[in-house]
Amino acid sequence: MAFREVDILLVEDNPDDEFLVLRALRKHKVSNRVHVVRDGEEALNFIFRRGPYEEESPRDALKLVLLDVKLPKVNGLEILAEIKQHPDTKHLPVVLLTSSRLQEEMLRAYVDGANSFLQKPVDFDQFDELIRHVGYYWVHVNKNPEQITLVADVAGEEDSNELVTAS
Repeated sequence: MAFREVDILLVEDNPDDEFLVLRALRKHKVSNRVHVVRDGEEALNFIFRRGPYEEESPRDALKLVLLDVKLPKVNGLEILAEIKQHPDTKHLPVVLLTSSRLQEEMLRAYVDGANSFLQKPVDFDQFDELIRHVGYYWVHVNKNPEQITLVADVAGEEDSNELVTAS
């Protein structure tokens, strides 16, 4: 699969959870265009076109990042913060999909711009349904803005901004 065709980036280090997510996305025909990375460093390289992803990256085509919190090398909350601070990726939907039940992690995720914070159900059928709903909503229902830049009004009005769509 060419990277520019990726709809969903799955950042998951647990092979069992990876299998369940991919199975649910395909079973419910949400998306076959999923790229998987297994640690935080690889996720950042993929999103920001670094290292092995320098030549071709899906950033402009991505519709969703499904992100685990507890990851090797760089944790999911640090990845989220980097995505949401960068002007080219701040509008990219990021859903944290985690087994964490820590309120502090959930609060930090929302403060840093998470679009959703979901706890992985232990029950297989509930997990399957969660992925079906999340994937369908973010890939098929939600509308992402194309690359948008806020540009200050050149007339000098302090509070005036306009949206400019990049070509």
